[in-house]
Amino acid sequence: MTSLDGAHVFVDQPIGHGPASDAQQSSQRRDATAIPAYLREVYGWAYLNRINALLLDRDAVVNAILLGNNRRLRRTLLCEIEPGQEVLHVAHVYGRLIPALAGRIGCSGRLDVIDLVPLQAALCRRKLRGFPQARVRFADAARPGDGLYNTVTCFFLLHEIPDERKRAVVDALLARVVPGGKVVFVDYHRPARWHPLRGLMRGLMNRLEPFAESLWHHEIVEFASAPGPYRWRKQTLFGGLYQKTVAYHARSQATEISV
Repeated sequence: MTSLDGAHVFVDQPIGHGPASDAQQSSQRRDATAIPAYLREVYGWAYLNRINALLLDRDAVVNAILLGNNRRLRRTLLCEIEPGQEVLHVAHVYGRLIPALAGRIGCSGRLDVIDLVPLQAALCRRKLRGFPQARVRFADAARPGDGLYNTVTCFFLLHEIPDERKRAVVDALLARVVPGGKVVFVDYHRPARWHPLRGLMRGLMNRLEPFAESLWHHEIVEFASAPGPYRWRKQTLFGGLYQKTVAYHARSQATEISV
């Protein structure tokens, strides 16, 4: 049985395997203590508190936070995934996105989900019961491991991390795709000047999301140290409040367009 304190979330072990060794669990506990200070200080209430996490981990709550756009944003991510692909997803996401990813990939594919918070990894692992093609690993998004994937997905993570860490994460994820692969970022974006919620969103970000407004002033491509080997495509949604930015490896056939 998976406990929500993360004690039985296994490092590099597929879903459904038996208990981890004492050495593995000790390593997991050491990794778990490496939670960044900004995460504890700004988002501890949302991601480190068990009761709050259980309350937030519902599609209805996610949909309210995303102003009714949860399904639309989830679809725009899933349409970038093909059955049979090997996919890395960075950080557990509240709601039903994670099992939807596993279902989209199918039994012939492979899904790796990484998270550095034991509680979040445990919640994620619980959702992936019945998906033998999926596994959950303890890892930092800036150090996701050495594996290579057809697609790497990052759903509303960048707005929650400081700019220096954004750069480290973007670079690390770009390095994890095979030739012809892609990295898909779905996150906030600067809304159009006429957007009726522009002022409200800025106020909420200033109060609750101190790292989010950076995405109003910088394109995601700007956080890449070496964007040149990739072709970048951006699509905005809901009056510009959200974006999907895709970085295609140079061998892919995507048409390069300006962002």
